[in-house]
Amino acid sequence: MAALPDAPFYELIELPQLNVTDLDPLLNEEISVWERRFCWNFRPSADLLRRFLQMRSLYGYALRIHGEVVGYSYYVCEGRKGLIGDFYVRMQHCTPPAEIELLATVVQGLMRTSGIRRVESQLMLLRDPLQIAPFSSYVTRHDRYFMVIREQQAAALQPVSTGLRTKFVGWADRYHEETAHLVSAAYKGHVDSDINDQYRTIPGARQFLTNIIRYPGCGQFSPASSVLALDERTGRVCGACLTSLVSAESGHITQLCVLPALRGARLGYELLRQSLERLRQLGCTMASLTVTCSNVDAIRLYEAMGFRTEASFPALVWQGW
Repeated sequence: MAALPDAPFYELIELPQLNVTDLDPLLNEEISVWERRFCWNFRPSADLLRRFLQMRSLYGYALRIHGEVVGYSYYVCEGRKGLIGDFYVRMQHCTPPAEIELLATVVQGLMRTSGIRRVESQLMLLRDPLQIAPFSSYVTRHDRYFMVIREQQAAALQPVSTGLRTKFVGWADRYHEETAHLVSAAYKGHVDSDINDQYRTIPGARQFLTNIIRYPGCGQFSPASSVLALDERTGRVCGACLTSLVSAESGHITQLCVLPALRGARLGYELLRQSLERLRQLGCTMASLTVTCSNVDAIRLYEAMGFRTEASFPALVWQGW
């Protein structure tokens, strides 16, 4: 256990030492925060965390005061990489020292873990992003935007002709492998491949797709509103817009990419427009996405379509050698 500076009554403990009931009040508050801030139903993720905690297989740290858990962060390890899956400190106790100590404990704990040479995290619930300054000497920071479009703006979008010989189809599992090849090609040399190294290889992209399709971290995958562009000559996937449902009335764009050779033809616009229309048909009154702040071309497209920035958050990466 470690005491926080200027707050000796705080303690840090490992998550497997806790019971589900210890974490319940915090998770219930976090559910309400996700709903209020992002219109996102966090309950399925919270239920999954409870199951892992019950099996003593949820790894990370909790911040506790007088026996009450007021903050937590968990991680998962994939080969040589550690992923910080969530980070939250309850509003009543969310001070800069609390966030710093909890985050430092998780990051440094992963850095010391045998075999881990890389740590990735996207901290959407970090209260004060400026408080990560103490990590700047060994962690790379990429700021990201959380952007939202409302039903009225989405409904006003008009179809465009791309001038390409493509056809648009809905998602089917048989396109999984081709889409992995597309993702790897689309993100070659892209800033987002610095944030998520799964984009760099076909096996990594394959695992990325499996994660967003099978697990609730980005909502419930929605085949009905996910759209692929196929080259009419070859039948191969050349663009994709994948979506999920994060609440009964809100969708989320989990992936939008096109082959580099086809950029500039407005294929990305049309893929996104069609997915937004399908989300509206499913009853969604809004849709969201996240984008790296330095990705100015993507931000320009999203803003032109009616997306507006509602929050920003840091993505942190540590790369060992």
